[in-house]
Amino acid sequence: MKAAVRANFDESVSAYDAYERRTGRFTALARLLRAEMRRRTGGFDTILDAGAGTGISTRVFADGGARTVALDLSHEMVRQVAVGQRVQGDFDSLPFTDGAFDAVAFTASLFLTPEPAAAAREAARVLSPGGVVGAVAPLGWVRADGTDVFADLDRESRSPADAGAVRTALEDAFAVETGVWRFATTAADVRQFHSIPAMAARLYPRLSTEARIERADELLAELEGTLEQRWRWIVGVTEE
Repeated sequence: MKAAVRANFDESVSAYDAYERRTGRFTALARLLRAEMRRRTGGFDTILDAGAGTGISTRVFADGGARTVALDLSHEMVRQVAVGQRVQGDFDSLPFTDGAFDAVAFTASLFLTPEPAAAAREAARVLSPGGVVGAVAPLGWVRADGTDVFADLDRESRSPADAGAVRTALEDAFAVETGVWRFATTAADVRQFHSIPAMAARLYPRLSTEARIERADELLAELEGTLEQRWRWIVGVTEE
């Protein structure tokens, strides 16, 4: 499965960055997550950006003054990172020594592994005493009446781990706080999100890249209007 995830994200660089230019969503999530992580600890000097993608979140953490290490499973994604140290690797088995970081962030990434508990344990291992972990995971898109956009749509799959599984994994390893962030968005934004090959794979994992994007576009063609996108945030600390 990891090979498929890697391949999907290797193909997603340009579409991922196009979505970010349109919405600024991943920058916003990283800034909000950074603020919550700082609130729990007063700040941090070193941070592992686990599942960094093209480095959108890494730039946010570096702008905050932290020494950053960007890690991603995808070679094509991580080679786009422009700040800090870059490492291609799996956050289920981190290539770092115990206590190497003050903070670990999973900005829109931990839900993409089928075993978030393994990644949470690894985060705890590489954090120093009193270190902080943060994660965000999607709760989905809803209409004005509160109904799930995808509730009645025909799709084959969902994320490997939903927001509940991410929260449970971190609760098992840390003392956590959690909440929900809400963003106004549009039907066009939802369609563009699912034009990213890795995101379209969450709907139709058995199809080729071109076919899954075409199916996702057909699935969402009649979606209209303003919607709300919701993300679960979880922040936890290690014992002193």
